[in-house]
Amino acid sequence: MNRFVFFGGKGGVGKTTVSAAYGLNCARAGLDTLLVSTDPAHSTSDVFDQQFGDEPTAVDGHDGLWAMEIDPEAEIDRHMREIKATMSDQVSPAIVNEIDRQIELAHRTPGAYEAALFDRLIDVMRSSEDYDRVVFDTSPTGGTLRLLSLPEFLESWVERLREKRAESVDLFEKAAIGDQEARAKLADDPILARLAERKEQFAFAGETLREDAAFFLVLNPDDLSIEESHRAVDDLESAGLSVGGLVVNKVAPEPDPEESGTGATFLRERHRTERDRLDRIEGEFDQPIVAVIEQRVAEIKGNLLDEIAAELDIDVTAAPPEQG
Repeated sequence: MNRFVFFGGKGGVGKTTVSAAYGLNCARAGLDTLLVSTDPAHSTSDVFDQQFGDEPTAVDGHDGLWAMEIDPEAEIDRHMREIKATMSDQVSPAIVNEIDRQIELAHRTPGAYEAALFDRLIDVMRSSEDYDRVVFDTSPTGGTLRLLSLPEFLESWVERLREKRAESVDLFEKAAIGDQEARAKLADDPILARLAERKEQFAFAGETLREDAAFFLVLNPDDLSIEESHRAVDDLESAGLSVGGLVVNKVAPEPDPEESGTGATFLRERHRTERDRLDRIEGEFDQPIVAVIEQRVAEIKGNLLDEIAAELDIDVTAAPPEQG
């Protein structure tokens, strides 16, 4: 059994709906399940007609199901505050303002959002011992997946910094500052401690994602979504992770044969085009299609969510199919 299940895909394909439906299936199978959303639109709250925040909250009317919504912007702010606090304690007051300016610039650089959010996801995974299954409505992107390769780089980086600090210790000793005081400075160096902590965090994430996580991609039957899914599969496999299956969402229903008129003609043609794209998906991907979900007219909640849950052919107790 994989404790952690991720649903990925480009924006707007229906990750939140599919992950909520799967979480519902897990809870109904008797698993204490936590549903984690990182959607800034707070769509999970809309699905269940209930407000969720940064801490797990029981979902009304669904025993065994909890939900939480992580605010990505708040995570970036918290992430940057922690960095500022760590750095400000280690530099002279004269350059604190310059440190702040550099951190603000870093805040706006590509990857800051993903790094902060990835940290929070790791925190959730580490503190999820109360749950049998944790379902994320997002999958790590190529940028965050590259963080999984950092432990080996951080290890050599930390080691080089330790060597530099050891040289400083030697200078302190030669300046008669005292062996004990100098070595205490090395042992208590908070920057080295922070780097070692980061290395351990990413190592934990890599091991957990490779050994105890399942990944499913949600896509729509359109060319952009298909191409994005190819890239997502490549990113995951490059990080040593395999995709267990594909959920094709928002497929146009076929009108009844007797229906005619402009609307029926349009819908029939769209249905035919999307069936061709389904054939393309089956032919181009090694991963199985675990659900083909027709588009609904109404907002997905209540009974409609139950319908989506019934259409998901994803085992709630077993690992996803192994890819050759």
